[in-house]
Amino acid sequence: MKSRFKLQALIEISLFAALGLVFDLLIPYRLPQGGSISLAMLPIFVMAFRHGLKGGLATGALVGTLQLLFGAYIFTPVQFLLDYTVAYGLVGVAGVFAGRVKQAATQGATKTLAAYLVLGALIGSALRYAAHVISGIVFFAEYAEGPVLAYSLGYNATYMVPSFVISAIVLVLLFTTAPRFTRVATRDIRQ
Repeated sequence: MKSRFKLQALIEISLFAALGLVFDLLIPYRLPQGGSISLAMLPIFVMAFRHGLKGGLATGALVGTLQLLFGAYIFTPVQFLLDYTVAYGLVGVAGVFAGRVKQAATQGATKTLAAYLVLGALIGSALRYAAHVISGIVFFAEYAEGPVLAYSLGYNATYMVPSFVISAIVLVLLFTTAPRFTRVATRDIRQ
């Protein structure tokens, strides 16, 4: 039973990482130095709340790494890791609230469920934002108009804040209308 659960989790991580990549590719406009408003974080959040911290971190790191194949802005290996693998991986930290999200969903506590979803999304988004800000300071300083820190904070906020808001709204709508998303059900295969 335990190995079947692990297999299911790995399959879900793979599928949701692919979905995150698709959500990121559906964006018609990207900012000049990278970044876009998208739902790419949504599948990472879903996996974080379904499978906890490990599931969220794995899904996020995979989404960020897959972006390498589809037009990532790469200047150095460290910048790639920071802007993609690490930044998206950190979104999965929302999984620290997986237990509370599942408990609130089971109890039908919609307001509590929504609060933990938004809090988890806020923390995951803030950590991704921090990774992008650091990358902006270290690797994209030449584009700064004025103080580098202020430029990086402002530039990255232009797409991170709307991405957080949209993802949080969809998360709340998804989990409050279908709380079964929090449950991981394994099915026996009969022959």
